Amino acid sequence: MTSLDFFHSAGLGLATGLALIVAIGAQNAFVLRQGIRGEHIVPIVAVCALSDAVLIAAGVLGTGALITAAPAAVVVLRYVGAAFLVTYGLMAARRAVRPQSLMASDGEGRTRGKGGAAAAVTTVLALTWLNPHVYLDIALIGSLASAQGSPLQWWFGAGAMAGSILWFCSLGFGARFLRGFFARPLSWRFLDGGIAVTMVALGLGLVLGA
Repeated sequence: MTSLDFFHSAGLGLATGLALIVAIGAQNAFVLRQGIRGEHIVPIVAVCALSDAVLIAAGVLGTGALITAAPAAVVVLRYVGAAFLVTYGLMAARRAVRPQSLMASDGEGRTRGKGGAAAAVTTVLALTWLNPHVYLDIALIGSLASAQGSPLQWWFGAGAMAGSILWFCSLGFGARFLRGFFARPLSWRFLDGGIAVTMVALGLGLVLGA
């Protein structure tokens, strides 16, 4: 086993992690919106990256097999997650009906507010851990990692964690470059309308077993 094998496994993990994360979903939509508004980006990105690290480590350790062996828990999680997604989608739809422009000082006070930060972190935790599909991703990462053999499975996991950190940092901190576009209420109408459709569709998909 050479150093090339370690880098190959880490690179494969990085590509796999990005392939699973970079998609239009509830978590990414929330991070994008917060990033554009410049609200609580550091704790949100940290929570997303840390949650993914825990989930990826669980997959490498073989927890994914335990999850697939407990279908009842996955079913309960599906309906709880669906209810949360639909509720959040309806909230986004209400914002789309009453859009606001992003002013230069908008959100400055809320950014430092403990209540606002706590609510944002709670929301992103729910969007992450109440999504049943994330546990399917654990099983997939676990199977791919185990195929690497020991100790390469941990290099695969480290690569996947690096992909998660790279993505959420890019999404959260890079969204600020879109603020000029979102200085108009119409832009927020489109964004929140898209988020509403995405959230409700994901929620209904969970209920229908899609």
